Amino acid sequence: MLDIPTASPPTAFSPPKATPLPPNTPAAMVAAAASLAPRLLAQAASTDKIGGFPAQEMTWLHEAGLLTAALPSTLGGVSLGEPSTALPLLQALYHVGRGNLAVGRLWEGHVNALLLIRCFGSTAQLARAAADARAGHVFGVWNTENPAEGVHLEMRPMVPGHYRLRGAKTFASGSGHITRPVLTGALPDNQGWQLVLLRADQQPPQLDRSFWRPLGMRATASFRADFTGLEIGPDNLVGQPNDYYRAPWFGGGAARFAAVQLGGAAAVLDETRRFLRRLGRTDDPYQRQRLGELLALHETGQRWLRGAAEHAALPTTAADPLPPARLAALTAYVNAFRGTTEDICLQTLRLAERCVGARGLLQPEPFERLHRDLTHYLRQPAPDGALADVGRFALDSDLPAYQLFN
Repeated sequence: MLDIPTASPPTAFSPPKATPLPPNTPAAMVAAAASLAPRLLAQAASTDKIGGFPAQEMTWLHEAGLLTAALPSTLGGVSLGEPSTALPLLQALYHVGRGNLAVGRLWEGHVNALLLIRCFGSTAQLARAAADARAGHVFGVWNTENPAEGVHLEMRPMVPGHYRLRGAKTFASGSGHITRPVLTGALPDNQGWQLVLLRADQQPPQLDRSFWRPLGMRATASFRADFTGLEIGPDNLVGQPNDYYRAPWFGGGAARFAAVQLGGAAAVLDETRRFLRRLGRTDDPYQRQRLGELLALHETGQRWLRGAAEHAALPTTAADPLPPARLAALTAYVNAFRGTTEDICLQTLRLAERCVGARGLLQPEPFERLHRDLTHYLRQPAPDGALADVGRFALDSDLPAYQLFN
């Protein structure tokens, strides 16, 4: 039976007061994420409620320095997400994902928003965002909408540069808790799509919590958020129209959620081992064979993760466009990584199901929640189109296969 929330809304995440953080490095951030994973896993069942939100877990991320990790070192971060730190970022996302996919989804959105502001925002906007992140504010990116009710920016007469918002977003992860969402809105007169950074603690959208009745990822609080009537000024506008959809930043970000998904697959593998040991089924040759296949899948994912850091690292500035050949190879690699990750995760779930049987799919077994969360999180938009683009990239090139991504 689904755990339907009561009429009272959940308690919002309150950013803790800013605390001085010790000096950190990208490697220290990976270690911090890895050390948090067992705590996140142990806590996950308590927040696995429709409409729930991992407030305690986000505080842990803040205390570990992960909410500021994507900022440049001059603003209190360790520059995770730059080409030189692409691997530590993906590894940190993997570790948070193996602790709790819902937390991984929220942190990935937080990192995504900060990287967008780094890439397209002004120096002043990035400085304000950095101060907010240091204070514990959580960022996110809300883009999904129904075309009939999408977000529009309507000009305010006699107030240049100011707009009134109209419309709503769906799957707005962290609704009611995230205080700094970045959203896209259509500009008047077909001028394109504009990134908007909203201070949601000062101008909260209207939330429809009944929208979120999911199979898994319950604790992401991905409600429908209506922004109608909210007003924004020039300081809220990030970058130029259509920046959000520029290549490679739009499609290239898929490598980050794929890293979180691989963490979820790792958690399934670890829980399957624990389950078989507890029931004394480790001598069964078929169980051993399936565990061997699971481990091979996991290692394949690790190799692809490293490859994504090498071949698909995104620039943190839009000042110098990538050469067309480099852009095509980067985009194709990210799409291949995303598609391979989905296949690895689906195969992991299939093999693990056979290992644990019907007993493992019963609540309160951790496997039941891990299965739901990973199954739900794998449903990203247009997976077939992404792989078709990889095929088109191969067909358009005369290079031998071993040189296609180099």
